[in-house]
Amino acid sequence: MYAGIVSICHIFSHRYETSRMKARLFIAFAIACTGMNVSAQTQFTIVNNKNGATLGYSPASGVKILKVGGLQFKDLNRNGKLDKYEDWRLPVDERAKDLVKKMSVEQIAGLMLYSIHQSIPAAEMGFRSGTYNGKTFLHSGARPADLTDQQKAFLKNDHLRHILVTSLQSPAVAAEWNNNVQAYAEGLDLGIPANNSSDPRHTATATTEFNEGAGGQISLWPDGLAMAATFDPSLVRQFGEIAGKEYRALGITTALSPQIDLGTEPRWYRIGMTFGESSQLTTDMARAYIDGFQTSAGAAEIKDGWGYHSVNAMVKHWPGGGPEEGGRDAHWAYGKFAVYPGNNLQEHISPFVNGALKLNEKTLKAAAVMPYYTISYNQDTKNKENVGNGFSKYLITDLLRTQYKYDGVVCTDWLITADEGKTPDQFAGKSWGVEKLSVAERHYKVLLAGVDQFGGNNDVKPIVEAYKMGVKDFGEQAFRERFEQSGIRLLRNIFRTGLFENPYLDVETSKQAVGNKDFMKAGYDAQVKSVVLLKNHQAVLPVQQKKTVYVPKMYTAAARDWWGNFMPAKFEYTVDTNTIKKYYNLTADPNAADFAIVFVNSPQSPSGGYDSNDRRKGGNGYVPVTLQYETYTATDAREKSIAAGDPVVDPTVLDRSYKNKTVTAANFTDLQTILDTKEMMRGKPVIVSVTASKPMVFREFESQVDGIVLNFGVSTQAVLDIISGKQAPSGLLPVQMPANMHTVEMQKEDLPFDMECHVDADGHRYDFGFGLDWKGVISDERTKRYGHESSALAGVK
Repeated sequence: MYAGIVSICHIFSHRYETSRMKARLFIAFAIACTGMNVSAQTQFTIVNNKNGATLGYSPASGVKILKVGGLQFKDLNRNGKLDKYEDWRLPVDERAKDLVKKMSVEQIAGLMLYSIHQSIPAAEMGFRSGTYNGKTFLHSGARPADLTDQQKAFLKNDHLRHILVTSLQSPAVAAEWNNNVQAYAEGLDLGIPANNSSDPRHTATATTEFNEGAGGQISLWPDGLAMAATFDPSLVRQFGEIAGKEYRALGITTALSPQIDLGTEPRWYRIGMTFGESSQLTTDMARAYIDGFQTSAGAAEIKDGWGYHSVNAMVKHWPGGGPEEGGRDAHWAYGKFAVYPGNNLQEHISPFVNGALKLNEKTLKAAAVMPYYTISYNQDTKNKENVGNGFSKYLITDLLRTQYKYDGVVCTDWLITADEGKTPDQFAGKSWGVEKLSVAERHYKVLLAGVDQFGGNNDVKPIVEAYKMGVKDFGEQAFRERFEQSGIRLLRNIFRTGLFENPYLDVETSKQAVGNKDFMKAGYDAQVKSVVLLKNHQAVLPVQQKKTVYVPKMYTAAARDWWGNFMPAKFEYTVDTNTIKKYYNLTADPNAADFAIVFVNSPQSPSGGYDSNDRRKGGNGYVPVTLQYETYTATDAREKSIAAGDPVVDPTVLDRSYKNKTVTAANFTDLQTILDTKEMMRGKPVIVSVTASKPMVFREFESQVDGIVLNFGVSTQAVLDIISGKQAPSGLLPVQMPANMHTVEMQKEDLPFDMECHVDADGHRYDFGFGLDWKGVISDERTKRYGHESSALAGVK
């Protein structure tokens, strides 16, 4: 009932936009009727200009409407006159330049902030926690959409306007919270709106801090390798358009995506979020993704493709974070180095300069670029610096800005200016290569590199301190101009998405838009298209529905998740049995079954390539990352690592080699379950459904089973649609599947297509672009366009 009253209040204020007294009377009536305090819910007024911009503002913010030449404008700074930045008729850059001249150094520094992760409502504890009048949400009596004390503080005191949101209780709460944020910001300083953003949130489940908004009431799509497996850029374009509309309905105007690093290192933790190892496929996917997100059309367009449906795309991670040595990841000090033994940096750059910065549609280029944490080792041929990419003047100014002529926003990855942990495996700051600098000095170095914005920083003080360093070195005028340059870039992305005119959302409209049935169906259809049929011995698939299936329970060993939370061991079904029962009769007795499906995950290394126990015992701490289930000893690993160095936390370790060390996959029992099921089924068909997060070694079980269906993180229903024949398989491998771990060790981190691929018992090679349909090996326009030879020609010219 409350939501309905709010909607009616909105309608009332829209209709009687010049009569605030009537609106106040109606709201008072609503309070009297319900006994609820609705005054905390933001009310906004809509003002329509004939053949001009529609304005939205909160009367409570103090903003008034100016009438000039028969048109209406928001007096955002409340000075009683129309300033250029308030004039929606003017070009975006003219408005941004006018506004930045009016801003203090502290206000521009606030624009350079990008908040730490915000949960709506705030979590009770942890880094997403917050308080409401000094109390946690559950003890405060606050509404889910209320602003936290911390949000009010960083908006007002630190002048922050870029907010990263993660979990949202519902689309309605998201829309209400957006309105509260915008009304609060509108009443401050110069009335600059908030630019809310999100990491990818359209996947089925949240697994890490960079997709923890996933799995909510929103359309669910394949992501990364799963989307790449469709080999269909037009599908990605459709996703971008739909996801962009859902983002805008949630109040989100910047997407911290797409991730277009080349997946050339098969052990890398984040390869599952890439579009695979082909630079040509990744380039086309990047272009389609960004065109979909950024393009507004028809009445929604303001100018040059930008408008009220547009979402700024922050493409990542420049210049490519894929070639991590040994597959270790740069979220931790043990993975800070990207290496280029194949001298192939240019191909990693290709998806950025040939895709993200050369769009097919009117917005032309991605709105923002995020460098990765990594030190691109020995790639700075000018200054000879080995520093994290966000600190590198060579990578940002000399390459991205000067050679490739990019003048959009560059934003650091999160927490690069913070101090690292006490050991290489602690999740903390990521100041790689500049560990010995102070926090303010790191901010200064980032600014000198040509970067505009600091991810994961709510505090304006170190930026202001960095400004003072710049004034001392270059003079007040020169460094003020440097600040204004970044300010213009940052404001541009807020202006062209229409936020200065109307940042407010109708809650009921948002509820109807997010996750509507058409969007959900489109996402599900894409999931099905991403499933890859790898093996179909003697055409065992599809298996007719209503047959009897045996699905073994799986043992999951105790482990810790991404956030470090302990998860106890368990023995259970790893899929929803109710979903299985929609297709087949489920039995716990293999003797009663017609066939079996074993649901497994690809091999999971127990660590990301570093083991603190090994370090405590006198080793260097570095261990292999395995792609097989069985125990693996790295006899073929490098004698000496290409890169090494922890000058603060572990300065004595000068070599990161893990040669001759042994590791066993955390889920090694998945393999035993497959083999046990094969034995128990006594010759009846065994199908293995693999959910993979990266390439894997299939030789351990492939010859023992009749069918293999591979997915990269989609719903069980999509997999069963393929197994049952309800849908035909069409997915293709976006990465090579290695024959063994020897070839994994021999491949070069920066080169694609350089592994020996698994050849199965039917003679099929699990190479890039391989997949089966019901007729056999798929050969179509996709495989012709994205073959190895085509990909090799896609480098930077």
